[in-house]
Amino acid sequence: MSIVVTGATGHLGRHVVEQLLEKVPADQITAVVRTPEKAAAFAERGVRIAVADYNAPETFDTLFAAGDKVLLISGNEFDKGRVEQHKVVIGAAKAAGVALLAYTSAPGSLTAALADDHRGTEEALLASGLPYTLLRNGWYNENYTEQLAPVLEHSAVVNSAGDGRVSSASRADYAAAAVAVLTGEGHENQTYELGGDEAWGFAEYAAELSRQTGKEIAHTNVPAEALIGILTGAGLPEPFAAILAGVDASIEKGELVVATGDLSRLAGRPTTPISESIAVALKG
Repeated sequence: MSIVVTGATGHLGRHVVEQLLEKVPADQITAVVRTPEKAAAFAERGVRIAVADYNAPETFDTLFAAGDKVLLISGNEFDKGRVEQHKVVIGAAKAAGVALLAYTSAPGSLTAALADDHRGTEEALLASGLPYTLLRNGWYNENYTEQLAPVLEHSAVVNSAGDGRVSSASRADYAAAAVAVLTGEGHENQTYELGGDEAWGFAEYAAELSRQTGKEIAHTNVPAEALIGILTGAGLPEPFAAILAGVDASIEKGELVVATGDLSRLAGRPTTPISESIAVALKG
């Protein structure tokens, strides 16, 4: 039996593999990657490396074995039909008879276009008959703290989320929840709505940035069209900029406030406050 992690060298996947190494022997972990060179450090520690690509279904044909527990980390190729990519993994997992397939989804409350691929994948997973766990991950602290350069340059947090609030947490927190599911028992056919312990708003976020940097950082709310223009001007493709503006609209409606406590319960500790992630980013 192996614990198999797809997208293992991505932002979330790396955290999952690192935390799995603290709990199970390395030879029980399989890291699925497209570029094996990126997983060299894991291979040196004894993790099995499997090379596979969502866009090449045959690469998954013999990857899984009966009894495996699989974490399907959602792909990030928004332009390549993520549901069909994910179905490749689900189909291969079913053919092999895996014991569990956990999927990193989006909050059930999220209606933004970003959630569409997740809903489609959830439907395919439930239809497969596989034992499943839906890890409906809320927003990551790093979605904001990894983009601080323009914020600090212009001394402004700019978005179109109004007074909306976000129950975000760190990637390491969400990884801890996934590891708890992959190494624990009783998670079959469960859905977990995952979010940070404390919701925050963007005026508070700007104030915390001001406090930690000693600079006056303003919060500026703009219409969605203006935000799309700003993001495309910064080099983002327009379709993706529109997706992000759609998320802000959902935030304004309260759709990224997740108050279940599932994340800290699974992780076995409080979630990481946004202030802590800001501090880490500023040190970096």
